[in-house]
Amino acid sequence: MRTIAKLFGRSPFVPLQMHMEKVAECIEKIPEIMEAYRRQDKDKVASVAEKLSRLEHEADLIKHDIRNSLPRGLFMAVDRPNLLRILSIQDSIANRAENFGVLLTFKQAKTFEGFEEAFDKLLAACLETFELARGVVNQLDELLETGFGGAEAQAVQELVSKVAQKEYESDLSQREVVRLLLANEDAISYVDFFLWTRIIQQIGGIADRSENLAAAIRVTLDSD
Repeated sequence: MRTIAKLFGRSPFVPLQMHMEKVAECIEKIPEIMEAYRRQDKDKVASVAEKLSRLEHEADLIKHDIRNSLPRGLFMAVDRPNLLRILSIQDSIANRAENFGVLLTFKQAKTFEGFEEAFDKLLAACLETFELARGVVNQLDELLETGFGGAEAQAVQELVSKVAQKEYESDLSQREVVRLLLANEDAISYVDFFLWTRIIQQIGGIADRSENLAAAIRVTLDSD
């Protein structure tokens, strides 16, 4: 906790960036576990899901340290509630990655023609949305040095807009996957249908929360 407290002395954003890197470690496990799931490698799926849960727990520990170390004084470049909101959204992204992994351990759900291609498009869009949001977070301490203005601020605002656009694309992909699932509901069992809807929900939630993260950062920048 002392280390986190020292980091706040450098920038209020450095601890958030450290937490985001742990969140990113969670997200980076998603393609690996999805590949194992398609190979029907249950042992590998279980192993990666366990790693995901451990990484999410580590992110939780960092989150708690940040909350306990966050200065309560008035002399901060960014309001405490705004920082806590950004932290909370970041944490929710890690939660969704863990949930995704856990769902894949429940059952080997069947697919049908065209489903995997549509799902891959959704997955790629959601992961790209996260990476764009991660890029916004990684630029925050540089913004602080420029007083939240100038070309750096403009670049971040443009990146935030890209996050919103990519999240919209992921929404369209998610709708298409759901339509495809509904059109082929007779081809799979009710249990498989239910499991896929939950899996789609969690992966779509990563894009949704990434867009919320970028929006929260935009509000923070606009208010300072």
